Amino acid sequence: MEVVQEKSKNLNTKLESGVRLKNFFFNYGIIFAFIFLFVILSILSNSFLTFENIINVLRQISINAILAIGATFVILTAGIDLSVGSIVALAGIVTATFAQSGHSNLIISIVMGLAVGLFVGFINGFVTAKWKVAPFITTLGMMAVARGATFVYTGGQPVANLSQSFLQIGGGDIAKIPLPVIITVVVSIIFMVLLYKTKFGRYVYAIGGNENAAKISGIKVDKVKIWVYSISGLLAGLAGIILTSRVSSGLPQAGDGYELDAIAAVVIGGTSLMGGKGRLWGSLIGALLIGVLNNGLDLLNVSSYWQQIVKGCIIVAAVMIERKK
Repeated sequence: MEVVQEKSKNLNTKLESGVRLKNFFFNYGIIFAFIFLFVILSILSNSFLTFENIINVLRQISINAILAIGATFVILTAGIDLSVGSIVALAGIVTATFAQSGHSNLIISIVMGLAVGLFVGFINGFVTAKWKVAPFITTLGMMAVARGATFVYTGGQPVANLSQSFLQIGGGDIAKIPLPVIITVVVSIIFMVLLYKTKFGRYVYAIGGNENAAKISGIKVDKVKIWVYSISGLLAGLAGIILTSRVSSGLPQAGDGYELDAIAAVVIGGTSLMGGKGRLWGSLIGALLIGVLNNGLDLLNVSSYWQQIVKGCIIVAAVMIERKK
């Protein structure tokens, strides 16, 4: 009898160890994937592990990381925002208009860009929450509206001749650290606190987990959803400001496809597309992984077509792993 009990105890211990190992892999696998990719690219390319290239990668991923933060909030509520790429362009155009040399005001140009993003995000949230339109349809329509507005406003021409003070936002640095990276770190800390340390953050998870239960428990679901899409729009406006400054002009075609990279970063980072489960730090690692992958493939002279295929395969793999949890 004692022998049987001992065997049963050992079996339970092994099963518990297996479950813990499995959970550890699902929770932190992306970190190991990133380290593996980093080591492989360091071996394959002599240019990868240089200070200039690392700084270049960090500068490039800052925009996708900021968009991924907003996308994480939206996806945690089981929503989706396909309009952020177009908001980047619209906010960038408006910002560039106020940042042109001769009649520029740095503060006003930044505020206007953020306001445009916040307003468009609010419209997305209002239509989705109050009119019960599916987020996919709402934001798909807004993607077309915002993109069309940029072309109508500019006539398809870039808005150039921006002031030097504005160009420092995307091109400047402090102690050799690019300013976009510093902005990304500050934004990440602010929204991690919002998501993990406030009632609002708990409401976001609750709505994504079970919207009906959230309503019954007294959570104002519509209000939270409007705020979530407003946050996504606001951060897209910020990304538009940084991008406009970095490329020295407001471009109507800017941000094209950025929404897919942001969603990819969130999914790769472990946030469930069904809502209710996910982590903001995972989205940031996901953005970093995509940025490093793009940079490494560029250094290895892999064509952009193959890069899209590789990225798509990684997204599918990430979704499959998430469903195995």
